[in-house]
Amino acid sequence: MLDNSVDSFEGTTKARDFVGRVGAFIKGELQPLAAEHRIDHEQPVPRHLLDQVWRRSHALGLYGMTLPETMGGAGFSVHDHVLVKEFIYASGSPFAPHVLGELSGPPRLGALVGKANSDQFERFILPVARAEKAICFAITEPGAGSDAGALQTSAVQHGDHYVLNGTKKYITGAAFCDFAVVIASTSEDPAVRETTAFFVERDRAGFRVEGGYKTLAGQSHTANIVLSDCRIPITNQIGERGRGLSLALGRITVNRLLHCPAMLGFARLAMLDSLDYARSRTQFGQAIGEFQAIGHMLADMATDLSAARSLMLSVARKLDQGVDARVQASMAKLFCSETAFRIADRAVQIHGGEGIVQGRRVEFLFRLLRMYRILTGTSEIQRNTIAKEILHSWGQS
Repeated sequence: MLDNSVDSFEGTTKARDFVGRVGAFIKGELQPLAAEHRIDHEQPVPRHLLDQVWRRSHALGLYGMTLPETMGGAGFSVHDHVLVKEFIYASGSPFAPHVLGELSGPPRLGALVGKANSDQFERFILPVARAEKAICFAITEPGAGSDAGALQTSAVQHGDHYVLNGTKKYITGAAFCDFAVVIASTSEDPAVRETTAFFVERDRAGFRVEGGYKTLAGQSHTANIVLSDCRIPITNQIGERGRGLSLALGRITVNRLLHCPAMLGFARLAMLDSLDYARSRTQFGQAIGEFQAIGHMLADMATDLSAARSLMLSVARKLDQGVDARVQASMAKLFCSETAFRIADRAVQIHGGEGIVQGRRVEFLFRLLRMYRILTGTSEIQRNTIAKEILHSWGQS
């Protein structure tokens, strides 16, 4: 559905009520805040404004939606979760990623809630849940992207401390984090892959954040983390030694699916902008939407969006039923990312010269949605996962 109103929301009554409060927050507070400070999707948001958004969202009972119910979470099904997230991103607000704290807040905690010990829970988990601190996950390195196990960042134990050395690259939320979950190699043999997870505070000596670059979409919330003889207590180790990647990737199936509603929310914006432009732009005495070439593009965009949403929601229902939907989640991430970019591409084509001018939303969405074919597992990685499954399992008696 193209309508982004609460009335068109397809989730449960509880989720519909939640979306109503989210919509009121975005329209009544975040839109005026963005206008007052001239914040758009490509402009870095100052930390004091992020704090304001996070804390206000927390006060309204929105920020901790993804937390366990024992910590005040909403307890939504995956199906409701994707619908809520799609609604937020389809609002077009530049603060959309911060309403639930997706770049640096509760959604980043994941399995940490169950793995952190009582001391870590008090020092790291609760401050994030209360919108007091920001967290990031530092896995990717210059030589370890899709092959996440090929980490070079090292953590060497010396008595009751670890000393960390290495560089983490393109880390989402690092630009404004208060601490990072760093996945590092604890193996003494370079040929043996053993990774362990650690909480590392930003204010520790030897912890440096290097920004200075923007993504294709002009955003600057990613940065590098450089660790130079960064000394942390052994009490900052998360879970068992050698279980770092499994902790980080433990919810990879759900997390892959949960990137789909953001893509489709943005694709919906591109579709709506294209409809508005096709109705208002006239050539040869009529609206360009009346021309078959434009009408067919709009028809393909609407069909693609509907198909992608259907796949996303189907996988969400499977996950809610307890089905092992690892391959289906990869299919959803692949199809939604490729489809959303195709929709944005057609949106630029429909806008013509207007569509290639910076400042037009469809031009920004084109660049942004191109990135999603790489982020959180490239399309090629998803195809590898899918191909391996169908080659070994499908059609065999």
